[in-house]
Amino acid sequence: MAGIVDRDDSHPDAPVVLFNHCFTCNKDLKAIVRISRRLADAGLTVLRYDMTGLGGSEGDFAQTNFTTNLADLHAAARFAADQLGPVRTMVGHSFGGAASMMAAGRRTDDGPLAELACLVTLAAPSDTRHLADLLVHMDGRIESEGRGEVTIGGFRYAIDRQMVEDFRTHDLTAAIASIDLPTMILHSPVDETVGYDQAIRIQTLINQRPGADALASLVTLAGADHLLVRQSKDLTFVADMIAALVHRYAGK
Repeated sequence: MAGIVDRDDSHPDAPVVLFNHCFTCNKDLKAIVRISRRLADAGLTVLRYDMTGLGGSEGDFAQTNFTTNLADLHAAARFAADQLGPVRTMVGHSFGGAASMMAAGRRTDDGPLAELACLVTLAAPSDTRHLADLLVHMDGRIESEGRGEVTIGGFRYAIDRQMVEDFRTHDLTAAIASIDLPTMILHSPVDETVGYDQAIRIQTLINQRPGADALASLVTLAGADHLLVRQSKDLTFVADMIAALVHRYAGK
């Protein structure tokens, strides 16, 4: 796996943030780079990395799935714990937000996320099944023949049947409902990739947990697009909101 650490060396004990990218994205996505660097300027250490088969990481993307995404996330968290310090915050964009919520809701006291203090989702979905259905709709051969191709962001990706089958096996709803951390949900009401209703559902699932004392807050990104490329000010706003949350709940 390939990864990059953004940090200010004058803050050696800075809280560690793990940034999990979106489906078919990588650590070098403009939004991820700019947010990570601004977080570093705010006194945080950020590890952004490429999941298997994407960016600089080895592997066949068509053979990956949500299960391998979670394995990559935990591997990155273990690396952070060994080399940088325990992960105190996760930021997940889109499908990376889904992985972040699954990992947060299923974390254990002896796992690599044991010291997680807060969570941020950015344009994240509330389930993994919707993406499976969307991919099959884009190319029916994925189910009928076992492999198809889809175009995302101008690039073509091979998708194997095992990927969508795996997406359909995960109960993300239950994991979200188990999250007991301060959570910030950042979402645009005009997101054409992941609807705003998904953000409302995530907030509802977390806040309805019996005895919940760590509630989810929904921050509306008016006019923003899914990848936050339309308005540069959105990236600054998002980074500053994340930094404020981390310093409040995960700072030393």
